[in-house]
Amino acid sequence: MTKPATQSVATAWKPTRARVREALLAAGAPVVACALALGALTTWVNAGAAGSRPQIGISDARIFLQYGDSQYTSAYFRIANGGDSDDELVSVTSPEMAETMLSRDQENGDGAASMNMVNSATVPGRGTLAMSPYGLNVMVKTKKKPHWQLGDTVPFILHFRYSGSRESTAVVVRPSSD
Repeated sequence: MTKPATQSVATAWKPTRARVREALLAAGAPVVACALALGALTTWVNAGAAGSRPQIGISDARIFLQYGDSQYTSAYFRIANGGDSDDELVSVTSPEMAETMLSRDQENGDGAASMNMVNSATVPGRGTLAMSPYGLNVMVKTKKKPHWQLGDTVPFILHFRYSGSRESTAVVVRPSSD
């Protein structure tokens, strides 16, 4: 004896108006929520509440006059960021230098200090990064022994992660003039 053919559950489902409406409502709720969130974020950014990009300015650029026949000295810059977002100084170069390195002097006790090379330095949003002989500086080695005199100028290019490159000119000063 054969069993009567029964309809499978999968083929029995038929879309009805109520089912289609429920499916559209279920899919539409996340789409509407995303559109509202995107609209709110766009308004927030356009109103300036999201902050502004880094706005880098360089001042007080100086390089120490070298001692004797040394090709090594150090350079210092004051970097202001007028924007809301942080930036990073990632390197400093100069056409007159064989080498340039970002370094930081740190006290290690008993009046002694050590110099450590660093990969980058943060320039805070709405803040300033001030280099000094007692903190962050740029150690440089000239291509040859320069014959600098006080007041001479040396070109540098400061490279930032988000703001690109900025040119600056450092004035040759005595080490005691810091």
